[in-house]
Amino acid sequence: MILNVELIKSFYKELPSKISRARDLTGRPLSLTEKILYSHLFNKDSRIAFKRGTDYAEFAPDRVVMQDATAQMTLLQFMMAGKTRSEVPASVHCDHLIMAKTGSTPDLDTALVTNKEVYDFLSSACDKYDIDFWEPGSGIIHQVILENYAYPGGMIIGTDSHTVNAGGLGMIAIGVGGAEAVDVMSGMAWELKFPKLIGIHLKGRLNGWTSAKDIILKVAGELTVKGGTGCIIEYFGEGARSLSCTGKATICNMGAEVGATCSIFGYDESMARYLSSTGRREVADLADVFRNYLTSDPEVYSNPARYFDQVIEINLSELEPYINGPFTPDLATPVSKMKETAEKNGWPKKIEVGLIGSCTNSSYEDLSRAASVAKDALEKKLVIKSEFTITPGSEQIRSIAEKDGYLDIFEKIGGKVFANACGPCIGQWEREGADKKEVNTIVHSFNRNFAKRTDGNPNTHVFVASPEIVTALTIAGDLTFNPLSDELTDVNGSKVKLSEPYGAELPPRGFDTRPAGIQKPSENKDGIGIIIMQGSDRLQALEPFPEWDGSDLTGLHLLIKARGKCTTDHISMAGFWLKYRGHLENISANYMIGAVNFFNDQVNSVFNQLNEKYEPVPRVAADYKRSGIGSVVVGEENFGEGSSREHAAMEPRFLNIRAIIVKSFARIHETNLKKQGLLALIFADKDDFLKIQEKDRIDITGLSDFTPGKQLTAILHHSDGSDEAVPLDHSYNKAQIDWFKAGSALNLIRDKSQKITRTV
Repeated sequence: MILNVELIKSFYKELPSKISRARDLTGRPLSLTEKILYSHLFNKDSRIAFKRGTDYAEFAPDRVVMQDATAQMTLLQFMMAGKTRSEVPASVHCDHLIMAKTGSTPDLDTALVTNKEVYDFLSSACDKYDIDFWEPGSGIIHQVILENYAYPGGMIIGTDSHTVNAGGLGMIAIGVGGAEAVDVMSGMAWELKFPKLIGIHLKGRLNGWTSAKDIILKVAGELTVKGGTGCIIEYFGEGARSLSCTGKATICNMGAEVGATCSIFGYDESMARYLSSTGRREVADLADVFRNYLTSDPEVYSNPARYFDQVIEINLSELEPYINGPFTPDLATPVSKMKETAEKNGWPKKIEVGLIGSCTNSSYEDLSRAASVAKDALEKKLVIKSEFTITPGSEQIRSIAEKDGYLDIFEKIGGKVFANACGPCIGQWEREGADKKEVNTIVHSFNRNFAKRTDGNPNTHVFVASPEIVTALTIAGDLTFNPLSDELTDVNGSKVKLSEPYGAELPPRGFDTRPAGIQKPSENKDGIGIIIMQGSDRLQALEPFPEWDGSDLTGLHLLIKARGKCTTDHISMAGFWLKYRGHLENISANYMIGAVNFFNDQVNSVFNQLNEKYEPVPRVAADYKRSGIGSVVVGEENFGEGSSREHAAMEPRFLNIRAIIVKSFARIHETNLKKQGLLALIFADKDDFLKIQEKDRIDITGLSDFTPGKQLTAILHHSDGSDEAVPLDHSYNKAQIDWFKAGSALNLIRDKSQKITRTV
């Protein structure tokens, strides 16, 4: 076990008194969410009863986790903070940079060569700053965290939006930007607006073809991609207790797709079983002693409408499998309705590829149930109609699945096993023929299905379902196939029906509890240097952003007014661009290249006011920057939805974009923008979005009196000589305004560290 059990013992020992104080402060019973939040306040003597959705609170997370793509910029920023080690336990996981193409072994071998300088940098930085380093091939960050680091009642933050996966083990686990991770690693408080609470009461029990994935697919349809914004979702009820720990993790993982801050389940027997199976029996024993503090007070669950801001009920006994998509994870269709829905919308019915695994659904239970479907098809002499790929979530899971024969079953039916890495889920998939941009359909058990995300083809219709449903659809090769009722034709021409899937919650022979692929930091730091190759086009040391000059921002040029959905994939694409995640100048060449220009409905084509030509967005931004001109980006609802990708905030800052003005923000992106010293502003009247014209020059006024709750104003100077004033709201508090004035939050951290050093 690599967890520090003494730290957990100390935390649990203090838990009763902290929760008792929180009850006294609020004057009422507490939800599990509130218990964990109040027990992790940075100021342990705080006497504030925080108002949900209004008050900011400062927290002290127990751990910081990073994946290799985001860790590069996080550690580059940490190098600027003036610290000698991380003040909290931390880990880096190499899972994002491995391109899926041929198969697990050759793909990993290729990654070790092509990404060597990045891996060397991360390894050396981890060694220097006392951070655990998980080598390429060891597994996907969220699966590895669940198997090794997570524990009930704890709090972690991670530089990936799906950090929320650890909620399956009863943790508050939240995705953040790298600058926020640097705060915590530097020993500072982590700030969050105290979230509202959504309670989801699960009744009944799953049966047949339904799985935990179908619960979150239904919830996504109920809440939409922004319905959970500013909220923590807490699941409870007999249905919740009936789910496996990894099933709970799947639900929490995909809670990011409804904008939720995170999701969580109360401690129960399934968590105890999982902890024990993964070599953390001592943690399970501790949690058993404090179990009353690791779930909501009984009054909360008996009268949820009184204690939650919103309550949703789902009867698992009546739930049927769902297929969500295409192009958005909240377009939910029951499998029984897919045929008529697909025909109505003209979606391609033929499935080209089915993909299972990734961080969302790669547990032993997931693979065993999917393998049971594949085995049944083999025994019934069915021939798979589509390509089939399998992505194990960790080396632990891969090796056990191999020993128990599941990988052999997948390969016999025609499946290809990829490396233990993110792969196609994040666009790291060298899919043959994707460059032809043909209209086609694929199905997967991942979490996101935005256009171009998986294979770079904007015409690929991507649908999300459980691993067992994906396997069945892939065998049939037909999006409209319903395995609950439809028959297939075997090699002899006979009609057969697939049997219901079955599987095991945990490996019958247990996990191998010796962690595979971890590099623990050296105790002797003498001679350890951080490796950055001279002249590298993948790694670049950072320079501080300039502080605010004390004046209103005037003469800003409109860079782009984006139409419709604008996720972090539109703002800063992954795929090919992942290799530049440690080089701010190079990756800034992808800024907003996926966004649709409101004025011409084209992608990566905006009006350059300097030469009056339509050119790529990054080129126009760079032209303005070279000319000493700041610029403005305008967008619509839930701007920045998706990954925790702070590059989507660092790139505009690097390109001298001064303000992002939208109808509404996704939580993580809004915070990332604030951290980098940008103005994240909101139209007070959403209809004012329509007032922005293509050739506008914009002033942002009122900054001399920039205070919490006080509006700023955008003065629009139109090309016809007329002017309009547009009021702008914001959610900045005093500390965040200080970030803006200093040029970035990191500038304040560095200044503070330097003052401490000078004092010493």
